[in-house]
Amino acid sequence: MEKPPIKWTNTLLFSLTGFFAVTLVPWYGFTYGYSLYDWIVFVLLMGFCGISITAGYHRLWSHKAYKAHPVLRTIFALGGACALQNDVFNWASDHRRHHAFVDNNDRDPYSAGRGLWYSHIGWMLRHYDSGTRDFSNIKDLQRDPILRWQHKHYWSLMLGMNIALPAFLGWLGGSIMGGLLLAGLLRLVLSQHLTWLINSLAHHWGKQTFSKKSSARDNPIVALLTYGEGYHNFHHTFQWDYRNGIRCWHYDPTKWLIAFCSWIGLTSDLKRCSPLSIETARLEMQYRQATERCSALANADKWHERLEQEYEQLKTTLQLWAQSRQSWYEARASELNRKWEHLQLRDSYREARYRLKLQRQRWRNLMHSFANTPGAAVA
Repeated sequence: MEKPPIKWTNTLLFSLTGFFAVTLVPWYGFTYGYSLYDWIVFVLLMGFCGISITAGYHRLWSHKAYKAHPVLRTIFALGGACALQNDVFNWASDHRRHHAFVDNNDRDPYSAGRGLWYSHIGWMLRHYDSGTRDFSNIKDLQRDPILRWQHKHYWSLMLGMNIALPAFLGWLGGSIMGGLLLAGLLRLVLSQHLTWLINSLAHHWGKQTFSKKSSARDNPIVALLTYGEGYHNFHHTFQWDYRNGIRCWHYDPTKWLIAFCSWIGLTSDLKRCSPLSIETARLEMQYRQATERCSALANADKWHERLEQEYEQLKTTLQLWAQSRQSWYEARASELNRKWEHLQLRDSYREARYRLKLQRQRWRNLMHSFANTPGAAVA
């Protein structure tokens, strides 16, 4: 089968910037050296580009997971131009098609089914599409004047943010070349490849915690490198949630920034999937995996009976916990005048939460048995 023609602009851009990043940047460092100021500017611009893509291009515009003030939208539009990953219209259109047709080699723009290289960078090096851009899936974004402005002036913004800005910041620190090489060149190459890890590595390495409907996986190491985007199985299962890491200990600085901005009035309408939906999806995945292992165990029928019993009990407890939690939260919000009824709802919720904790522990013990004692008989 004949390969599509090469996109020479992209191929030369990625090849030359990568080559100079691994040659010129260290050469200049060993010959002339970089100041602490140069490295601080490099780190700050890395964060600016990364967060603009994750909080802006991805969670705000591609998924509409929250609303943002025009000031914040303008900052993200400038940061996206600095990241040099195309304008929002093109980026969001591709990403929405990725979610709509995930792992479909013909319709997913960066399908993981075509391999790591393709999903990471290869899809941008050849004309795999027809060459005509269909923006029918981003009509909502085309109504945003800030995005129309970015789309119209993207090349000017891109040159200004990637050349003029690093040069100016370098001049302020006493080294224009130091700024261009660190805050310009090295920052550009690293920020691009870290973002592309979400398309490639996050679809090949990690756990499928919530769903097997796509190749997306949860990986805390990838999250560490991508501003919280590594909890990718959760994201593909609950793509409208403004969070990727749902636990308080999950590293997700994008989530923290969005939440912080809501406290100062820059973001609003933050979307969160219900805890019941999340926990039910997690439970069903564990149940499905355990069921598949049952057939390999001795006394498989007894194991399956015990598994089914624990699964149904945990589902019932989850429902009770969710109902009690909702009643308690509604009672707190409405500030009930009847204190006794208020306390009853609180105690009911606490009891349901404790029962759920015990039931989850029983379930974890059962999962541990499946994982570590194959062939064991049920007591």
